[in-house]
Parts: sequence; C-alpha cells; structure tokens
Amino acid sequence: MAYDTNNIFARILKGEIPCSKVYEDAHVLAFNDIHPQAPTHILVIPKGAYVSMTDFAQKATAAEQAAFFAAVGKIVAEKGLDADGYRTIANAGANGGQEVPHFHIHILAGKRLGRMLPEAA
Repeated sequence: MAYDTNNIFARILKGEIPCSKVYEDAHVLAFNDIHPQAPTHILVIPKGAYVSMTDFAQKATAAEQAAFFAAVGKIVAEKGLDADGYRTIANAGANGGQEVPHFHIHILAGKRLGRMLPEAA
C-alpha cells in the first residue's frame, strides 16, 4: 500500500487539521483520539510517512524507531497508566482493521478493556 499524503494524520502533521496534543518531539506526535474507545485513548504517530508497523520497521531510522517507542513509554508514565494497566494496539491492513494508512499505536486505558477478540466458536 502506498502512503497517502492526504490521510488525516498527514494533514494533522501538516497543521491542516487541529489535534488535542498530548506529546510531541522531533520524531513523534501523540494526541487524544476524537472517537475514544476508552476513558484514555491516545494515538501515537511517527512524523515520517509510514503506512504500517512493517513499513516503519523496514524504513524508519534507528533514531525514529527508538524515539517512537520511547514516546509510548513516556506517555504511559506521564499519564500514570501502569498502575491499573493499559493496552497498545497497532492495526495493519484491511484484515487488521486499519482505518488510517499512517502507522500509529493506540494507547487505551481507564477501564477494564476485556478480551481483545471474542473466543473462537
């Protein structure tokens, strides 16, 4: 899948669409999801043009990768999410439920989240 420079996250990074910023550094932007699925629902995105975790792992520099995962850890610590627990999710492709073609991780917390998938029949 080719990177779409007009996807909503690319437009947020360009300043065309506002966001409720939680964290930012040279490589990463994190903001509150506009349709939260939990009391805390933060999206963490790299500032580079990566479609998926695979794309990010293959093409991002070591500095970008380190900064991205360090940012997730910083946000979790700053928000105090370790105490009661949290979930991170990275969807990829149609079968993975990816809606925006820009690699991102969801941080969800603030309530008991239950099973990730229903039990197999």
